[in-house]
Amino acid sequence: MTRLSRTLYPRVVPGSAAKPERSPTLGLLLGLIITLAAVLACSAYITWQIAGLRRLQSELIDRNRKDSLQLLRIQNDLNLLAIAMRDMLENNRPYPLKAWAAQFQRIHSDLDDAMRLEAEFAPVTRAADQVAALDNSLNKFWEASDGVFALATAGKEADARHLVEPSLHARQAELSETVARLLLQNTENQQQAARRVVAIYQRVQRQVYIFLTATLAAILLTGFSMIRWNRRLFTRMTRLSERRSELAQKLISTQESTLRYISRELHDEFGQILTAIGSMLGRAGSHAPEGSSLRTDLNEVRQIAQDTLDRVRSLSQALHPVMLDEAGLESTLDWYVPTVERQTGIAISYVKQGAPFAIESSAGVHIYRVLQEALNNVARHSGAKQARVRLRFLSASLELEVEDHGVGFNSRVAKAGLGLVAMRERAELMGGRLELSTPQGGGTLLRLTVPRERMESSRNR
Repeated sequence: MTRLSRTLYPRVVPGSAAKPERSPTLGLLLGLIITLAAVLACSAYITWQIAGLRRLQSELIDRNRKDSLQLLRIQNDLNLLAIAMRDMLENNRPYPLKAWAAQFQRIHSDLDDAMRLEAEFAPVTRAADQVAALDNSLNKFWEASDGVFALATAGKEADARHLVEPSLHARQAELSETVARLLLQNTENQQQAARRVVAIYQRVQRQVYIFLTATLAAILLTGFSMIRWNRRLFTRMTRLSERRSELAQKLISTQESTLRYISRELHDEFGQILTAIGSMLGRAGSHAPEGSSLRTDLNEVRQIAQDTLDRVRSLSQALHPVMLDEAGLESTLDWYVPTVERQTGIAISYVKQGAPFAIESSAGVHIYRVLQEALNNVARHSGAKQARVRLRFLSASLELEVEDHGVGFNSRVAKAGLGLVAMRERAELMGGRLELSTPQGGGTLLRLTVPRERMESSRNR
């Protein structure tokens, strides 16, 4: 195994492989399920408690309020009866007792309606004996009332008056006391319902706090887990990016070494061989008779050898210009741009600005390759007949711009994808920046910016 293969493909040591990390999907999914379960449980609990409050409101509080209103109505009718009986017993009244029969009848009808509604709205907790006692007392009152008015109608006014006080007044007082007890009981039920409502609200509030705490805990655990996994993921990505940059640097370095080796072999070995063949053919041609076909053939073969030598030297320069190591980047670009112009037929405007400074050879190779790839893209894909190359030596950086007014970058991005990746890798290796934009008039503007200190530091290394 060669040194190059060992560099690119390091030997794998058994047991050195990193243990596969467990995927965070299960943990995150569990946290999501717990959070959703807490939210659903909280929603269901609150809904259940609200339904209970509604039942309490409709079945107890509202029913109790309506029943109390009917009891107050009954109590008011009983008070009207008491006033009527007081008027009946006053001696200064010129009316006979039977004159109050119509008023008693109206109150009787209203009491019957109130009793019917009160029985409909009566609390379910009311004892049956209380209901029976109220009905019994009311029936006895009306029986006594009918007896009084019967005597009055029969002309027994004095006997009827004697029955009002011991009979009607006693029944009315008994009814008022019973209604008062029922009103008091309804008030107590109202207070109990209010206490139950407060207890429900407190319980709901406490449970909501518990659910919120559980939900926040699940969210925090899930969030911390996500943050931890993201940090680990970004750490791994950073390491992979560093390894990728290191690998790209090694590949580019290996590529340049290979191209430099092939270029030198072509220039030195094949060049010398073709030069020697040309010299030998020239000497052989000089010994051949003037005007003979042999001399003509030898001259043609010599010309073929010379053309091959020129192509080999051109290929050698294209693979790795020797002058890039000997004369530097600026002189190499001065030679390369007119060469591309002759080979492609594209009119290239080449402009240099600023005071030139020394550029380390490895950085010069990268800049030369970026220009080479950019001009190849112009020639192959843009369809432009003109291009501009600008080289700016600035105080803090070096800028290289290649501009054309062809079809534009978006139209040829699919074709130039690998070349663009290589240019970006070279720019990153130099600590520079590669930008693509569309200039006025359309086309593509490629700008490479390399910090001067990075080229100087590379040079110092």
